[in-house]
Amino acid sequence: MTILDAFILGIVEGITEFLPISSTGHLILASKLLGIPPSDFLASFEIAIQLGAILAVVAAYFKLAFRDFEIIKKVLVAFLPTAVIGFVLYQFIKDVLLGNERVVLWALFVGGIILIFFEFFMRGKESNTKEMKNMTYAQSFFIGIFQSLAVIPGVSRSAATIVGGLMQGIDRKVIVEFSFLLAVPTLASATFLDVLKSYEVFKIEEIHLLGVGFITAGIVAYLSINWLLSFIKTHTFIVFGVYRIVIAVVLGMILF
Repeated sequence: MTILDAFILGIVEGITEFLPISSTGHLILASKLLGIPPSDFLASFEIAIQLGAILAVVAAYFKLAFRDFEIIKKVLVAFLPTAVIGFVLYQFIKDVLLGNERVVLWALFVGGIILIFFEFFMRGKESNTKEMKNMTYAQSFFIGIFQSLAVIPGVSRSAATIVGGLMQGIDRKVIVEFSFLLAVPTLASATFLDVLKSYEVFKIEEIHLLGVGFITAGIVAYLSINWLLSFIKTHTFIVFGVYRIVIAVVLGMILF
């Protein structure tokens, strides 16, 4: 991997982490298109640079959410299902699912169809939870169950949590922002677990690549957060569903 590769992957992570299009899936496909050979370092790199996205959320929402213990508790409740599943299936996820382009493409394609049909199904329905502080713990846990589906690369953590929230009548902006906050413990724990189990794959001469990917992902993710909040004021997620289908078909033809 070169510095340019790390920079490009950082941009991909920053753009896609909070959009309902799967950052992990895009990182896997981008690595393939860049010709980066599969390795333990690459798999860990794709997980570790997510810390940049975490810092983007902290920077954007520190005053709003990280001083409100009630919101923090709801985020932690939503995190529980993914924490358990991720810990139990960690080795299977990293060895079998991560790096599997076919799994990614199918997940992108099917997820795109589901996102489009879901938006049509939800058309005209009013939300009954207008503030994050009014969300219940049951709603939070249900969202967490949906998020756990994102252990499959290509599913999209963001899309899963947003769909889970909209199904329960949570306001679109509220569930998008809750998804941002839920990314913090989810991505932080995934990175910590991977570093704890795979720290030996990091070589001193490769640390600068992590730094480039991390910083780039953080800056781009911050811009992506603000763009998405502006986008959802006047748009649905149908365009992302269409994008998922198109990118899955096009890359499928290129790669296979």
